[in-house]
Amino acid sequence: MGAARTTSARRRRAVPWVMLGLWIAVLAIASPFASKLADVQHDRAVDYLPGSADSTQVARIQDRLPGGEATEMVVVYHRDSGLTAADKATAARQIERIAGAHQLTDRPRGVPSEDGTTLMYPVASTEPGTDEKARDALVNDVRDIAHDDGGMSVDVGGPGALQTDAAEVYNALGGPLLYTTAGVVALLLILIYRSPVLWLVPLAVAGLADYLSMGVAYGVNQAFGTAVTGASSGIMTILVFGAGTDYALLLVSRYREELRRFERPYDAMAAALRGCGPAVLASSGTVAAGLLCLLAADLNSSRGMGPLGTVGILCALAAMLTLLPAVLVLLGRRVFWPLVPRYGSTPKARRSLFAAMGSSAERRPLAVLASGAVLLGALALGVLNLPGALKQEDSFTTKPDAVAAMETLAEAYPEQGTQPLTVLAPADKADAVLGEVRGTRGVASAERGRSGDGWTEISVATTSAPQSAGETATIEALRDRLDDSLVGGASAQQLDLADTNARDRMIVVPLVLVSVLLILVALLRSVVAPLILVGAVVAVWGAALGIGGLVFGPVFGFEGTDPGLGLLSFVFLVALGVDYGIFLMHRMREESLKGTEPVAAALTALRTTGGVIASAGLVLAATFAVLTNMPLVSLVELGFVIAVGVLLDTFLVRTYLVTSAAVALRRTVWWPGALSRDPGPPAPPKEPEPVAAVTH
Repeated sequence: MGAARTTSARRRRAVPWVMLGLWIAVLAIASPFASKLADVQHDRAVDYLPGSADSTQVARIQDRLPGGEATEMVVVYHRDSGLTAADKATAARQIERIAGAHQLTDRPRGVPSEDGTTLMYPVASTEPGTDEKARDALVNDVRDIAHDDGGMSVDVGGPGALQTDAAEVYNALGGPLLYTTAGVVALLLILIYRSPVLWLVPLAVAGLADYLSMGVAYGVNQAFGTAVTGASSGIMTILVFGAGTDYALLLVSRYREELRRFERPYDAMAAALRGCGPAVLASSGTVAAGLLCLLAADLNSSRGMGPLGTVGILCALAAMLTLLPAVLVLLGRRVFWPLVPRYGSTPKARRSLFAAMGSSAERRPLAVLASGAVLLGALALGVLNLPGALKQEDSFTTKPDAVAAMETLAEAYPEQGTQPLTVLAPADKADAVLGEVRGTRGVASAERGRSGDGWTEISVATTSAPQSAGETATIEALRDRLDDSLVGGASAQQLDLADTNARDRMIVVPLVLVSVLLILVALLRSVVAPLILVGAVVAVWGAALGIGGLVFGPVFGFEGTDPGLGLLSFVFLVALGVDYGIFLMHRMREESLKGTEPVAAALTALRTTGGVIASAGLVLAATFAVLTNMPLVSLVELGFVIAVGVLLDTFLVRTYLVTSAAVALRRTVWWPGALSRDPGPPAPPKEPEPVAAVTH
């Protein structure tokens, strides 16, 4: 018997070391692939669009024309007091150098503004083709040649320059985003754990999970061709650190409890995994299911974000349920120093904030529910104040050269389009199509371009500014009139992005709601509780968007709202918000299964999980808030809405409203499951049988 016990103890001691060895092997295998994720990242607008969009088809056909896809730029010369003869001569010399250094599609011709302050030269080259690095090199070389001179400002704008500036921002996201996220999580963990050592363990494990997710994401890209963008890879990192730290907080909290009940750390960790493991698995499964619904989106960038986000969640889950327990067991109780949970000790009883909140919910559940619903509804009205669609020139929080050039052009050429559209006509109908184009309202001029592969390229100048209502009307008119032709270009791509996002919302939103609801029904064995949780997170989403509407324009000074904000914020807030509902409801169900009266079960669940949920919510909100420091308006808006939504969900909905609903509904919250039925009065205790006296 003693030998068997010794063997069993040795096996228990070996398990953490084996797990650690497995992770070292897995990370070694993933290492060569993790660094390659950036190589498959693409951030052109056309890479985001579905293959069926007109502008996508235009870009693909242009690749097959002589010279391939053209990189279009506009070199803008400007002097407030008016360009001098010397300025114009300098501009001509610089353009001549550009034409001599690069293979241009046509000799650039200067177009002066009516007020004489500005001179623009449209420049296009097919040198880079679809090679993004070559495109960036071309744009930067043009900028080096066309430089400021003697008080005359020179900026290079146009679609090609704008893509280069955007790529520079996306390429710079990785390092700052990772370091800032890790720093924020580290600070919060130090405050939560109040330990000089413990905070480092989940943070290091999250970092390894992020590294693994990069390797897995690259493998998924190679196997299935999923789209990888700067935004999706950055959000994957946010999810790994945010959700992974949430799972770690739940596990460590339960592990601390079990260390007071078990002498050996291994036994305490096994009990902790049995207790919180199902909730963590269910919550991560819900998030993964919600993100995978993005596969139904038509937009490549949204569809690609689904698999990447799921990879991040699953890597975080695997790390926090295998590597983290192994490291904690190996480090023993001393990792909690100075607040070490001693075996057999009892934690000090404290009157917690969540116990007080539970008491108010118990006294007036309907009043709390009504007040919360009114507050969320009032906040949601801010959606009416959201700015309109975000234009390309307004998509940066700073002002790169391309945006400065576009602003100068908008002021100097108010009645003229400065960003050409592209019409691709069947080669045998090119003359007829050219006539139709020139006769379309809103078209200033149209010229034939290259021909090849059965198509002829027509460059169209409009009378309206880029992405204005007038230009949009011209694009739509051209598409209506030209049955056999395709209309593309930078502005057409932005229009197709907005239209595709609108279609995707109609498909993905109901799919997310149904999938999350079905998972919750299966997990909680109830219909009412899942409806409450899903209704709550939808209300939070509306309120968070409403708050965005109140601050984006008036406070942040944003000129527009990213078209994908509604869909992506909905998916993330519903999937992640339900996480905390699962933690709360799972504990409530656990208490109810013990026979605890419904109200007491709800208050006990809030009291025992409130602190963990609050800590997890703060960490998740803080990680998404990191996006508000990024130089892209779309990321700032997404990070703000999700961070605010998580905070609302954590401190209002989850603590007050869901608990109040459970108190008000009592057993009905578990309908139609077994817990919804009243077990009846307890059986009276049996009379003790008489025991005969013992005689000696």
